[in-house]
Amino acid sequence: MNPFSLQPDIVEEAGSDWLIPAHPQPLATAPGGLRLALMARRSLLTPWTAESFGARDFAYRLLRRQVCVFNDPASIKTVFVTQAECFERKGAMMRRALSPLLGDGLFISDGETWRQRRPLVADIAHKNQVPFYAPMMTRAVAEVLAGWRDGAEISLLPAMAELTAQIIARSIFGTRLGHEALSGIVRGFGRYQARIDSFNLPFFLGAAEGWPVGRGGALRPAIAEVHGVVEHVITEHVAGRGEHGSMLDLLMRRMQRSPELGLDMQALRNEAATIFMAGHETTAAALTWALYLLAKAPWAEARLHAELDQVLGRREPSAEDLPGLPYARAIIEETLRLYPPVPLLPRQARAATQVGEIAVEKNALVLVVPWILHRSPDLWEQPMHFRPERFLTGSAPIPYSYIPFSAGPRICAGLNFGMTEAVLGLAMVARAFRLRLIPGFRAEPVCRLSLRPRHAILARLEARA
Repeated sequence: MNPFSLQPDIVEEAGSDWLIPAHPQPLATAPGGLRLALMARRSLLTPWTAESFGARDFAYRLLRRQVCVFNDPASIKTVFVTQAECFERKGAMMRRALSPLLGDGLFISDGETWRQRRPLVADIAHKNQVPFYAPMMTRAVAEVLAGWRDGAEISLLPAMAELTAQIIARSIFGTRLGHEALSGIVRGFGRYQARIDSFNLPFFLGAAEGWPVGRGGALRPAIAEVHGVVEHVITEHVAGRGEHGSMLDLLMRRMQRSPELGLDMQALRNEAATIFMAGHETTAAALTWALYLLAKAPWAEARLHAELDQVLGRREPSAEDLPGLPYARAIIEETLRLYPPVPLLPRQARAATQVGEIAVEKNALVLVVPWILHRSPDLWEQPMHFRPERFLTGSAPIPYSYIPFSAGPRICAGLNFGMTEAVLGLAMVARAFRLRLIPGFRAEPVCRLSLRPRHAILARLEARA
């Protein structure tokens, strides 16, 4: 590898019954400040050395900002649980990068706004609500799969984004989105990620809040596409054309009952856009990577098909089938380990404090990085291998070593919804089709806001008899 390259080699190895899936080769030595900054602007997965993957904490200074990386599970518990109030605030770079799209939505809000809205979103996405949403999920997936044909070629991420967007539209908005609206919101999120600069240089030069992200010509159309779809559906719901019991319906009724919460129409749009992004983007990425892994690991695909054939036969799955699909769930869990949709969880220290052996400065950038945590050789056996069976043994991972949904008070409110969506989606796709990649194709995972393949993953559909 060129020691000055901004793009490490992509490593992938496979045998007859094993797979080390695509990942950037860890660096031999830590990059200097300029190279680190340039690499991070391209992808947040690449500036890590092999040593970074150890279950230890480290800190360094980037220009005028202290950066603390916590990869020891005990320290992660301190950041997310024990001292959660000190590290409640998302990192300035993430807040600045997402605020033009999500406003003060739950994902990036903090303080009183977060405390007021978290219970609302947690209630409507609670695990007890999942059986109500599950039939909406399966209907949405079935409609998308009805348009797939044996021998056709699909691009995995857009296809999974369409599938999960339809699921979220049904469950959040209580409506079926037309193809134009679906394409618009999927395209809008994609364009926004491609154009946003998630590396806020003024933050590292000393500005505690960084600088606002402008809504210039590159971002404005992407934001408009997303907001346009969300606002249209909210308008339809206000006009009485939404579905009773949908997430949006529950939010609106709570808004009317509790005016003291200040949930005006803009706040409603922000929360709806946040739920849509979290439920659509992250699950679409997880399903994309899961299907990529199965296409590269025929032994795992065969075991999944055997489970699906035994439990489902030719019928569609339901929420009641989930306990009988442990291998399907294990594939999703292992995918989330290897390719966590949000592979870097930034926080900003509200005050100076001590975490483990590191003295954290006020306003330090604090990073917990599932990308390196989940691949630590100190915490996982064969950490770079795709091994779904590691989640079948009955023994849970070491606490705070596996956090694809974050942890503590800010753990993803839609965790149970997202897992159900992903397992049902995987089961339905794999029950109906095998996916075959172009021979020799190797994906390149990158992260700017979420973890995506840099280039399209094209797959040919083979209908299962």
